[in-house]
Amino acid sequence: MDSIDYQILACLKENARENATNIGAKINLSTSAVIERIKKLESSGLIEQYTTLINQTMLGRELMAFMYVSLEHPKFYESFVQKIHTNDAIAECYYIAGDYDFILKVITKTGKSLEEILTFIKSIGGVSGTRTSVVLSTNKHEVCLLPDKEEN
Repeated sequence: MDSIDYQILACLKENARENATNIGAKINLSTSAVIERIKKLESSGLIEQYTTLINQTMLGRELMAFMYVSLEHPKFYESFVQKIHTNDAIAECYYIAGDYDFILKVITKTGKSLEEILTFIKSIGGVSGTRTSVVLSTNKHEVCLLPDKEEN
């Protein structure tokens, strides 16, 4: 990967629907060269997918929280993860080291719906403890991180 690939990734990060002609004009490269480089970035696996970001607030989902979850025993890992996948309000689930086993990012509408999700989590077999932190504001939100410039 070189500085041109980095510039292409920066353009796609800003707008994944940006066409190759516009990207080429921004970085002073031909459309065909941009297309070829994007194909190489995709085939190498560096570009995993393209997606749409949906404004959750416009859908009435104004409450975000992080739930920390402890399991009684690692044997509950698989069944816990399977249950988490059935709840659409749980946006992210990470298996972590430390005092808790998982951290969940929950996006929901109200305190009442957050309470229902917490009840759902606590009812999953093997859950021994939880801690919930409600997000007051988001100061940085990056869904895509570019490679370090030094790596180019």
